[in-house]
Amino acid sequence: MTGLSQMPITYIDVRFFAHATEDLNKAVEAVQHVLPSDYLSNITFSKHNLRGHYGNPITLFETRIRDKKIIKALIQNLSSRLNEFDKETLHKEMDRHIEKGSLYVRLDKQAALQSELKLCTADPIRVRIRFKKAKFQDIIKICQELNLLKSCEE
Repeated sequence: MTGLSQMPITYIDVRFFAHATEDLNKAVEAVQHVLPSDYLSNITFSKHNLRGHYGNPITLFETRIRDKKIIKALIQNLSSRLNEFDKETLHKEMDRHIEKGSLYVRLDKQAALQSELKLCTADPIRVRIRFKKAKFQDIIKICQELNLLKSCEE
């Protein structure tokens, strides 16, 4: 793992929605399973009350993590808990996950509630990793070094 002094990540944004039909506490608990447990008390989410397409209440939670120790712990959490298939999928679909110097990862909220980290598209926990370098190839190389990607040798 890259040392703290040369952490290639500027910040990590974590955001998720809690719909009116969801238990707010379970949605928050699911996200806590994604975050590094040693730093939960250091991470605070802002909460925004929104309205859905049909006027249904939706709560948006978001935070930006800038602390290098928390970033390192969160990356280690992701790299150690994402399964090999998801890491390979992420690698194959990098063009859909990298934009303007950021890697976008969507994690399954229901799986996270069971302490499992896996990729999904519907109602996800959105993780945006903002890199210091913005070039596509640099980001892929950094993600490989951080063990967020699995090589796609056929």
